[in-house]
Amino acid sequence: MPIEISNGTPQRVPYDTGEGSQINGTRSAPSVEKQETGKPNTFDTVSLTDTAANLQKINQTINELPVVDNQRVEAIRQAIANGSYEINPQRTAEKLIGFEAALSAARKDA
Repeated sequence: MPIEISNGTPQRVPYDTGEGSQINGTRSAPSVEKQETGKPNTFDTVSLTDTAANLQKINQTINELPVVDNQRVEAIRQAIANGSYEINPQRTAEKLIGFEAALSAARKDA
């Protein structure tokens, strides 16, 4: 007998393994077909919502993006080589402080 967990409370959900069986609640029973031996074959089905499908597309797009912006790296490399690259100490300090604050907040949440 399957157990359905809703709001953290497990509840037994009765269902029959015969053809056309269903579980009451938010899930439906697996499709059941009988083999020649009389034993049921169960098949799981999955359907995605539009939101889940869009998230998969976004994830795929992100995974296809390069990890490093090669054009920016090359521009900085050339600026360093010809001496025109300037470091802003105030901005660097602000970024370091922000990074440390984010790390500290992440540690508190974990």
